[in-house]
Amino acid sequence: MSELNSSPLNQALAEAFTDMSDGLLGGSFKRPVRIGLTLIGSEHGTDELIYAAQLAARSGKLEPVLIGDMSYENQEEAPFELHTVKDMHDGHLLMEQMLDSGELDGCVAMHYGFPLGVSTVGKVITPAKGREMIIATTTGTADTLRPAAMVKNAISGIAMARATGIEEPTVGVLNVDNAAQVERSLRQLIEGGYKVRFTESARADGGALMRGNDLLQGVPDVLVTDSLTGNLMMKVFSSYTTGGSYEALGQGYGPGLGEGQERLVGIISRASGAPVVAGALQLIADCARGDVIARFKEELAAAKKAGLDEILAGLAPKTDSKPKEAVTAPAETVTDAEIGGVDILDIEDAKEACWKAGIFAKTGMGCTGPIVMIAAADKDKAAEALKEAGFI
Repeated sequence: MSELNSSPLNQALAEAFTDMSDGLLGGSFKRPVRIGLTLIGSEHGTDELIYAAQLAARSGKLEPVLIGDMSYENQEEAPFELHTVKDMHDGHLLMEQMLDSGELDGCVAMHYGFPLGVSTVGKVITPAKGREMIIATTTGTADTLRPAAMVKNAISGIAMARATGIEEPTVGVLNVDNAAQVERSLRQLIEGGYKVRFTESARADGGALMRGNDLLQGVPDVLVTDSLTGNLMMKVFSSYTTGGSYEALGQGYGPGLGEGQERLVGIISRASGAPVVAGALQLIADCARGDVIARFKEELAAAKKAGLDEILAGLAPKTDSKPKEAVTAPAETVTDAEIGGVDILDIEDAKEACWKAGIFAKTGMGCTGPIVMIAAADKDKAAEALKEAGFI
């Protein structure tokens, strides 16, 4: 029997099945991916983080590697491979060295800062239907101008979705200031050839702008927002059942993506509990298997080819030094129709664009955001004037 098992044919078959199994576990990896976890800084203590690593390791798809200030008389007593450091700064330096050398495929860390231009893409579990929803973005900033940052955030969110198995992600834009500009910019990218698949609000009037109902239901695969709002949403979604001191749901604040970012580092907060830390380890393992850094570069190149740089330049504040032309309102009419999709910061200028076209208009706020109010008979003409002026 032993001779049969040791035959070249059986050895070859065994190696083939092992390779197939490893491939199923890790995509291009022929082993579980090695994901680091820094242990210093949690409000819940080191034991909570180690428990998170144990939870994540049960899948067999990742191998946690601990970086922290724990010490054992015998290193073999550590639950996983452990690298001891004296403080958080040294932990981050060691983490970066191990990522650069290939000893780690990715890492999950607290208190780690990214340079300007890099922002993190997180993932939450929405309460109404238990759906996963990517929030782009949650920490850092992709650009100093919010509308430009949100356009870049959309590209980052799409990149992470595609790297982690959603090839045709649906995209929605959170209905905050600049949302209309961002939606318009993304539609310009679509016209240029970049692929964005907008979702529709679950509300009766639809549209790609997402309201609170859509967030609770997890309508989009990728929710685009500014990072400060995204950070707040991450905290609410992850800890609304616990009173806020313990993040219990979701997969953390996600990997930092942006031009020049080569290391795969995912973020958790000091309040992240074991379920979220385990989810963050699994998310970064998925990102490593899908090579999210390379995928982001591909998406960014495709967006640039579709005119991204020109679109972002168009979002910069105008520096016209000429005094603003006074515009006189036409004779007042009954305003029984409305046009939405104008950004709140542009609403007064949009109204005056209608006045210039000889159309009486007022401004207002509808349930989905700012509106220009006009007579029903003037709606088509007003829409054309607003489109020509670049407001819709």
